[in-house]
Amino acid sequence: MANERSTAVEFVNSVLQQCKNFKSVKFFAVFDNTCKDGSFDLLKELQNKLPQLNVVWAPENKCVVDAYMRGYQQAMDEDCDWILEIDAGFSHQPTEIPQFFDKMAQGYDCVFGSRFCKGGKFSDAPISRYLISRWGSVLTNLLLGTKLKDMTSGFEMFTSAALRKVLDKGIRSRGHFFQTEIKAYCRNLRTAELPIHYRTPSQNVNAAVIMDAFINLFRLFGKRLAGNLQV
Repeated sequence: MANERSTAVEFVNSVLQQCKNFKSVKFFAVFDNTCKDGSFDLLKELQNKLPQLNVVWAPENKCVVDAYMRGYQQAMDEDCDWILEIDAGFSHQPTEIPQFFDKMAQGYDCVFGSRFCKGGKFSDAPISRYLISRWGSVLTNLLLGTKLKDMTSGFEMFTSAALRKVLDKGIRSRGHFFQTEIKAYCRNLRTAELPIHYRTPSQNVNAAVIMDAFINLFRLFGKRLAGNLQV
């Protein structure tokens, strides 16, 4: 979470409201030096009122992937059984959280939100963003042998055991392709997709992010050919 001051408190409360029927819920909000608007201090104050909220300061983070990894590790260190990843700022909709719990209760290792399966929606985005995500998913499925309709979504839930196996493989991407890398390693686990509504917060796709994606896609393709693309 970074620079989300205007919606931070509302978002935390919305997530916890959707999780109120589940036992021992913990909310980890990870901040690093990219946060400049005081949202960290705001949630630190809120933490005193909400025992479920854990505000994590990670100034050592060098990229967006490090923030996710820190959040994953924090949740595993706290012995969480299921770990949900959701973007702040309402690009993902907290009202859709209960369906992840319901699906996980059916025995899945991983449940992935999808903008492209039946019922999914991708809004407030230029056509370029849509095409990169849509056709990127098609290409990665072709090269990596995965079968998900959305390979780049970041709204997902894992069992702690499954996530630990994936992270033990080593996540090499330094950009948003890491979401695809995680899904590739999950391809032989029990997975499911659920429709989600995603509102894109950014209109731009950095050229470095695209380059990182291509480099790591073909690295993973090589691992697949070598029979090493699974946990």
